[in-house]
Amino acid sequence: MRKIGNYLLIFGLGSMFLYFLDMEFFVMMWVDHWGEGFGWMIRTTMVVAGLICIVNGGESESAFD
Repeated sequence: MRKIGNYLLIFGLGSMFLYFLDMEFFVMMWVDHWGEGFGWMIRTTMVVAGLICIVNGGESESAFD
């Protein structure tokens, strides 16, 4: 769960930062298709969900992490 949370947090914060440079991650280019406000809602939701996953994730569940 923590690994998923880390990815959500990285992509959410990275997308927020890159927005101000007029750039975007390739996999995140779709977030502003429904408007700027909805795009920010998706970015913020990703950051919050990532933090929740990291906090509630506990120790790694897999021997492969």
